Amino acid sequence: MQKIIEKLKLSRLELSVSMLSFIIAVWIGIFLNLAFLEKIYQLTPYGGLKAAVFIMATACVLIALYNLVFQLLNWKWTIKFVGILLLVIGGFSAYFVSSLGVLISPDQVQNMMQTDVAEATDLMSLRIVIWAGLMVVLPIVVLCWVKVKSEKVQHILLKKLLSSLASLVVIGGLLFVFYVDYAAIFRENRAIKGMISPQNAIASTYSYFHKKAPKKNLPVMVYGEDAQLVSTAPATALPKMMVLVVGETARAESFSLNGYGKNTNPELSKQQNLVNFNQVSSCGTATAVSLPCMFSGMPRKQYDDNLASQRQGLLDIAQRAGYKVTWISNNSGCKGVCTRVEQYQIPAEIQQKWCADGECKDGILNDALAAYIAQIPKDDRQPRLIVLHQMGSHGPAYYKRTPKEYQHFKPSCDTNEIQGCSKEQLINVYDNTIVYTDHVLNQVIELLKKQSNYRTGFLYLSDHGESTGESGMYLHGAPYAIAPTQQTQVPMMMWFSTAWMDTAPQQVNCLKNERNQQFSHDYLFPSLLTLLDVKSKTIDENYNMLRQCGA
Repeated sequence: MQKIIEKLKLSRLELSVSMLSFIIAVWIGIFLNLAFLEKIYQLTPYGGLKAAVFIMATACVLIALYNLVFQLLNWKWTIKFVGILLLVIGGFSAYFVSSLGVLISPDQVQNMMQTDVAEATDLMSLRIVIWAGLMVVLPIVVLCWVKVKSEKVQHILLKKLLSSLASLVVIGGLLFVFYVDYAAIFRENRAIKGMISPQNAIASTYSYFHKKAPKKNLPVMVYGEDAQLVSTAPATALPKMMVLVVGETARAESFSLNGYGKNTNPELSKQQNLVNFNQVSSCGTATAVSLPCMFSGMPRKQYDDNLASQRQGLLDIAQRAGYKVTWISNNSGCKGVCTRVEQYQIPAEIQQKWCADGECKDGILNDALAAYIAQIPKDDRQPRLIVLHQMGSHGPAYYKRTPKEYQHFKPSCDTNEIQGCSKEQLINVYDNTIVYTDHVLNQVIELLKKQSNYRTGFLYLSDHGESTGESGMYLHGAPYAIAPTQQTQVPMMMWFSTAWMDTAPQQVNCLKNERNQQFSHDYLFPSLLTLLDVKSKTIDENYNMLRQCGA
């Protein structure tokens, strides 16, 4: 028995620093970059054997590149620490790239830094646990088990020199041979570098902290200091109440109001005076970018994260002009947009009705809005801008967003492991979130119809869209230059009460005539301020939907 045990007992494998570095480079270069290699295969102009040779060459370049870096980083006392760190970073970034088609970018890092526990929990699944076990934990266990061989310094330096030279020869030679092909692929598809793990996560994190991380304790820059209310309505006219609903992850193509084949807007389609805009693009493909951008007054192409975080925006200007501005949220945060305005605390009894297991259905916004309006004094004449921030269609746990009575489409994907669902199931569960959003928005309009002390208006605009497996992409946050329309085309609609239309018929008719025009988030800032009768030099008429309306 003792002999059998001794035979089965494994002695620790002993490897030199150079050999172990090369093995780690092979693991990272090939196994953690299979999705990248597959993408290169799709983009290569070759076929058959030539394509196979090109992919092998690409893998060799990756291996040689990481091996070259390791000659600087890896020594006997650092190799395991560096190896474990890169296996963890590379392993998890590779999961999101290969399983969800996510390209790691500074914007994705920004999303991660600004997420909350609930959103992070939605990403946890059996699939990621299995992946972590096989692609992260297992190689780390093997790395820890291997013993690093002790060598003389001169031998180590000689091996590092030879290994570095060999890596440079491989990189230089293969890039020279396939230069034209690589140049064409990366020139037309620059964002695919976000698929190379762990370089993508490391470079994007550095870029985020270097360029995008919010600066703390900086003074707020005053913007729109000249803002004032200038209304042409009679002095006896009721004050305005505008409710702006900021949608979450809703894409335009899934709204039947925009021509979608399935009836996802059964309630809003029956609303009279609803003005639906069917060609609207977002400022970004993630909330962390789009939300501050749409309130900043900066067009997408000139948008600057740091400036937006330091400067007053649309809500500040409306507040300065005389509006009571209130933010009511069912989302993880306002990304700094609502910092200087009232943030309504939803009453506990309403939370108890709508919230369970850390998740609140968007119906909470309807009840919160009703409660907020009910507590306004009857003799209050101050105009009001109320912002409702939805949870909307946030993924990947789409099934959590919709009450059972609004789950119209079956079968649906009732899990956050959306990659394992059929196309039909995934589309159905996403469409159900749109049906519920339709109900929530319709309820807002019905509530506004009942207000006799205000001229009421409603504007809905989603922050960005969502991919549901198209071209192998899921969720959102793709670099804007290559983002599919599912992530950039968003729904937008307006509604006005009879009292509002009676005092501004030209504006409303003008908007109805523009429903088929191309608009974007760039138009929210100037157009909403104009609707609110706010005048300011900050309003860029080039992006004002009402500039042709004599407003």
